[in-house]
Amino acid sequence: MTPQFLLEAPVKDSIEETADARSGESLWENVAGGARITREPGSARASVAVIGLGYAGLPSAIALRRAGMRVVGIEGSSARLGEIRGGRTELRGEQAAELRACLPDEEFVLSDGFDALGEADAVLICVPNSVDRHGRPNTEALRRACAAVVQHAHVGQTLVLTSATYVGSTRELLVEPLAELGLCVGEDVFVAFSPERIDPGTDDHAQPRARRVLGAVTEACFTHAAELLGPLSEGLHRVSSPAAAEMVKLYESGFRAVNIALAFEMADACRTQSLDPIEITDAAATKPFGFMAHYPSAGVGGHSVGVDPFYLLHSLRERGRPATLTEEALRTVHARPARVAMRAHELLQRSGRQMRDLRVIVVGAAYKPGSSDCAHAPAAEIISRLLAEGVHVDFHDPLVPVLRVDGEEIDGVDPDPRRDASGFGPEDYELAIVVGIQPGYDYGWLQRCPQVLDCTYRERTGHRQFLV
Repeated sequence: MTPQFLLEAPVKDSIEETADARSGESLWENVAGGARITREPGSARASVAVIGLGYAGLPSAIALRRAGMRVVGIEGSSARLGEIRGGRTELRGEQAAELRACLPDEEFVLSDGFDALGEADAVLICVPNSVDRHGRPNTEALRRACAAVVQHAHVGQTLVLTSATYVGSTRELLVEPLAELGLCVGEDVFVAFSPERIDPGTDDHAQPRARRVLGAVTEACFTHAAELLGPLSEGLHRVSSPAAAEMVKLYESGFRAVNIALAFEMADACRTQSLDPIEITDAAATKPFGFMAHYPSAGVGGHSVGVDPFYLLHSLRERGRPATLTEEALRTVHARPARVAMRAHELLQRSGRQMRDLRVIVVGAAYKPGSSDCAHAPAAEIISRLLAEGVHVDFHDPLVPVLRVDGEEIDGVDPDPRRDASGFGPEDYELAIVVGIQPGYDYGWLQRCPQVLDCTYRERTGHRQFLV
């Protein structure tokens, strides 16, 4: 017989942020009914603990504080805490200003320990996932965070896991351990899974503008989780279970990986046919159905596309059911920076000089425009491969002063003599590899570079231009 705490609520229709035509109450009032996290006037302010203050957790903590909740942000990395306290994060514009406003706030607390979990009314688990160099999932940080949550759980608490992870994680890491402690999920504590939907550096996809998928263990769990997620989303799409919501996140990232791999393949095909892949993609995107534009680049970085699908692949392999299309797509995606380095090598060889006598500048260090986040950035691998050949490599990114490559920190340079006449100028580089362009900055100096390898397929500049 299935234990009561594992019974899942039935699938319901999508829930969107609308006003009740009769009462004028918001979605979050309607969804939550009487089980609200916000306490009665005169009582202590509702407290939310956010575990993991990375690209998803930090914006979530800020949004929850803005909604009037007392927030305790828990981050295990002292270096990351130092960056946050000093305002040196990847947040830009309005979010950076909101962080500065939160830092002196006594109800926005930063901590490196789990002690505050016992006092929290709700816990949002935003621990980033990772894989090793063989593509094997590393769940150590997530397991440690969930174990701490279970250890400090108390009656009435709402626990929502948001980290992309393998299907069954919410049940294995939260529901079952809580039951072993005698806490009935759905009655004593309330558990759900809702994957984050954050696109760093893209204002159009800011967290509050995105609907979120929510899979809860029971009806009561859904009610409590929906109330917690109110400040983080325009609305919710409910699925039948936490496992279904976990699978949704892996499907989303796998979808992007497959289509990005296809974009790389089509870019190569276009170059073979002497065609512009951006022109071709833009034209295909005019089709009003059945096509979603993905564009070629130097590779895929960040926290999702190149990481999340491995959590699905690993689980399927253990069951003897490989997902061959996704596996091949990931091979293509992860091979892209090496492909760029190989193409750069071909262009450098044309000089007839030794590699040790050549200097290259990589333009763009962050994994995407509009961000300073260098997580899994293709620029780091491209630089590493060229350094291994003896090439002198510099990098330039106006948002990234230092880039870590092979465990060593490399300082960025400014090759524009109008801003810095003390270093190497554009003409001093045998090749400029354009990995990414930060919006709002002047790259006119690229026109003076002898050769430009354009991985964006959009920067027609330099004395001689080449594509990957």
